[in-house]
Amino acid sequence: MKTHFCIPVSQQLPDALGGRYVLYSVYLDGFLFCRVRYSQLHRWNEQLRRVFGNSLPPFPPKYYLAMTTSMADERRDQLEQYLQNLPMDPNVLRSDVFIDFVKQLQLSTFNITTKNTSLDIFLPDGKSIKIKILTSDTAERVLEVASQKIVLCQELLCYFGLFLIRFHKEGKLSVVKKMADFELPYVILQSSQVENCKVGLRKWYMDPSLDSMLMDCKAAVDLIYLQAIQDIEKEWAKPTQAQREKLTALQKEDNQTKFLELSREVQHYGCLQLDPCTCDYPEPGCLAVVSVGNNEISCRITLPDDQTQDVIFQMNRVKCWQVTFLGTLLDMDGPQRTLNQNLELRFQYSEDSHWQWFVIYTKQAFLLSSCLKKMISEKMVKLAAENPEMQIEVPEEGKSKRNHIQQSQWKNYSNFLPRKSKISIKVAENDCVFGTIKEEDL
Repeated sequence: MKTHFCIPVSQQLPDALGGRYVLYSVYLDGFLFCRVRYSQLHRWNEQLRRVFGNSLPPFPPKYYLAMTTSMADERRDQLEQYLQNLPMDPNVLRSDVFIDFVKQLQLSTFNITTKNTSLDIFLPDGKSIKIKILTSDTAERVLEVASQKIVLCQELLCYFGLFLIRFHKEGKLSVVKKMADFELPYVILQSSQVENCKVGLRKWYMDPSLDSMLMDCKAAVDLIYLQAIQDIEKEWAKPTQAQREKLTALQKEDNQTKFLELSREVQHYGCLQLDPCTCDYPEPGCLAVVSVGNNEISCRITLPDDQTQDVIFQMNRVKCWQVTFLGTLLDMDGPQRTLNQNLELRFQYSEDSHWQWFVIYTKQAFLLSSCLKKMISEKMVKLAAENPEMQIEVPEEGKSKRNHIQQSQWKNYSNFLPRKSKISIKVAENDCVFGTIKEEDL
């Protein structure tokens, strides 16, 4: 699946020889990932092609004459498309030539040198473990070190992930983003301008039935048990009074297995809840609390008359979605490093036999998009298991295990659309979808 890379801004800067060059600010999930020159990306592409040949996405060509404004915009768009498409091949994504380059870009952008350090990894119960790492260690490596610390089975690492989590004064927390395997957690913490953020270890699957895959590992059970307790305490999962009483009794007995079995019957168990946001349904400007997981997007909507309405969107009726920037994004000369001021995620949904767009305005739009991708991936894996004769490609970022699907049955579409503002921006990229789609439907 494509990544949420974008290049919303670029700057012309003087070089040592009296000429000028363009420095591109590359963002991932709305956060500044690195700053890079075209020449650096060009050399990197040549290295990648020596290893992977012509299977790579097209790279924008060199210009030997001065670029016009339209040519500069076109190059920026092409570089965006290249970065978004490049990680779709898991072999590229996990190669040394990919990892080493993006590591150095992250370190140099934020003037961080490679050295030994320690990092606190927060568990769902609010406690933390301290691990020794290098500042240049990727999230994948940091997760491995943390898992060894808590004796988590290595073959189960694919069910967990590192997240940037914001802790609020009133005891609430927000999941800001899921860290990509190639991101550097130490650098993210140092560079993020979101206050009170920490690195958290959480399960990373949206289908509650996958709990069963972890039950033979005590450390894994401990983690999902603690997260279930936390989700109930934070009111992300909403048990009935009778369920709450039974869960309290099981928690006192420390009966983790029975607790988790009952938790899977609780409304919104295993879902990720976003911060309060707004939506355009059933009318514009309605307040909403959105939970995503278990193959659905669940919205508790507050209407203008203060009445509440629960609306559930099933993923098998979602055709496509897109994340869009709204309004002015950045002060090019300022310190702003996040693009989360005005974001929307809109998705096309089949209701009463016709397609309709629904819009959710949330700063966590990229995270929501990642959750939708995850549900698609898990559904495809389940279909492959249920239908061994069907060849299905599992587009899970960073994983090398792949099956294949007939293109006539599935196509993956999703869009990332930064809108035009004072800074020239244009992106329209395919990413993922759940359902059968024809080209003419887009």
